[in-house]
Amino acid sequence: MRFQPTDRPPLWEWAPWPSALRRWQREALGEGNEPPQYAGCENKVLCGVDLWMLPRYPEAVIAEDERTITARTDRGVLQRTLKSPDEMSMPEHIAYPVQSRTDWEALKRRFDPADPARFPAGWAAQCAQWRQEGPILVFQGPRSPSLFGFVRELMGPERTLYAFRDDPALVHDMMEVSAELTLGLLPRVLAEAPLTAIYFWEDMAYCAGPLISPKMFRQFMIPRYRRITDLARSRGIDTIFVDSDGDVSQLIPLWLAAGVNGVYPMEVAAGMDVVALRRQYGKDLLMTGGIDKRVLAQDRRAIDEELARKVPLAHEGGYIPHIDHAIPHDVPYENFSYYWERKKQLLGLDQGDI
Repeated sequence: MRFQPTDRPPLWEWAPWPSALRRWQREALGEGNEPPQYAGCENKVLCGVDLWMLPRYPEAVIAEDERTITARTDRGVLQRTLKSPDEMSMPEHIAYPVQSRTDWEALKRRFDPADPARFPAGWAAQCAQWRQEGPILVFQGPRSPSLFGFVRELMGPERTLYAFRDDPALVHDMMEVSAELTLGLLPRVLAEAPLTAIYFWEDMAYCAGPLISPKMFRQFMIPRYRRITDLARSRGIDTIFVDSDGDVSQLIPLWLAAGVNGVYPMEVAAGMDVVALRRQYGKDLLMTGGIDKRVLAQDRRAIDEELARKVPLAHEGGYIPHIDHAIPHDVPYENFSYYWERKKQLLGLDQGDI
């Protein structure tokens, strides 16, 4: 990520959907078996610090029928999911925990950075082990740290977007609590753990562009990002990524201005092209992802063309090629296996290297 010489390019990959895994097990792997390819990936480790509400909500099943389960998650979201792992679908989100300012005022105390439960048991011993082993150690939790994503996770996307116009003070307060949570935890993590990178989660774009305007981004997010990224860089962390699906082309220069210098997964179906972005931004923009998952459902020629165009960027530095999101169930295992071996060849990796 610093465009310096390395022994070899990293090997990363996005996991398959559960429905895709079940297909691969039927086709080749056998029931209960995992794809062996992932064992060769680099060891990226999350630091384990809790970046979400404490305590969580108690999980509970609210209703069930032959095809679906309606349940409340530990994040307080009421959602309906399909029972069958062979049916690929996102959950249907029915209700979120923050419906009003009163809800938020009652909930915000759960984001106290001083809560000692945020650091896992055995933290000091774990840090010592990491210093010996030197993994890729990332400050990241499930869908956190985040700013827009924080509000969205608590209010849902529709209510969040209305709030930017109808109650901007609420959005500011929620983002400030999220920023203070990160700022309250990060100094200790930076002092005690051999951290490699920080990864934000936002998911604030769709196939036609960002969910809020650049003006809103500058007003609500850049100042808070800068407090976090300036702190990280003052302690030597210069690799700071954000995860957002969709067309993020309008957001990239804003993230760069905010001190976030890496973006993934670069979804091709939303128009994200890592080759064009490298030409546009050069070494200022770090990237991972960008391999069109749709070609894996086609044929070897399509896979070859996609990899031949994009994998060479990895040899320049600042880019790790992998699928641009979870692998869907229209991908045969034979195609995934071919893709994997071909990618390794283009990266210059053989069985002796992993």
